[in-house]
Amino acid sequence: MSRTRIFTLILGLAAFAGLTFAQSTNPKQPQPKSQKEVEAIMAMFQADSPQARIEAAMALITQFADTDFKATAFYLASFSARDIGDTDNMIVYAERALETDKQNYGAMLLLAQALAQRTREFDLDKEEKLGRAEKLAKDAIEMVATAPKPNPEATDEQWEAGKKDFMSQGYEALGLAAMVRKNHAACAENFGKAAEMSMQTDPAVLVRQANCLRQDKKLDEALAAIDKALALENVHPQVRKAATEEKILINKLKAAQ
Repeated sequence: MSRTRIFTLILGLAAFAGLTFAQSTNPKQPQPKSQKEVEAIMAMFQADSPQARIEAAMALITQFADTDFKATAFYLASFSARDIGDTDNMIVYAERALETDKQNYGAMLLLAQALAQRTREFDLDKEEKLGRAEKLAKDAIEMVATAPKPNPEATDEQWEAGKKDFMSQGYEALGLAAMVRKNHAACAENFGKAAEMSMQTDPAVLVRQANCLRQDKKLDEALAAIDKALALENVHPQVRKAATEEKILINKLKAAQ
């Protein structure tokens, strides 16, 4: 599970004690109605794989149709679908989370990223999808900036870091949308913010930033971003391969200059 997902689950488990869930600014605090519902909620949080988490979330919604944790269940299912590369269901679950709780900025961020990733240059509905992705991302960033601390036991510094981590997802979505639009300057700027604000830098974001900087003719900055990505530990082989190829291309362009 990625660092953002772990962070969200930790806050979610703390919130289960009766606090507002971290991914929403909804002032209504969810409350379980029975011990069996408590067990179903805990099974959802304690699932040991994305697929198991999805199954537990759907079981909660099916068994307890009036649960206050419906939006949370759909949110957990959405990012779990993302973790296994199931973008279709990632979108479906995020949409359902927002239907239940319009202030669920976690679902807004997931949906913004999914819409931007699924949009192609010549899609007939490109502007509609990118426009919605950008609005969701910007609205979520604004909501997160003033979101109350979900766990009073967390320090102000911890929550500020957590808010920045959520906001980084919004900037990543904006970067993806700008990438489709071939707005290289905006693409590089937003991916740069995403990498800077994230609790744990995602090398894939740095590779995308370098790609945008290269296409914006800023080769030295592109090389710095790609070197930063390659210097990170535990980089996925596919991401490292993409980073290495990007670096070769940048160096060829620099040599040609």
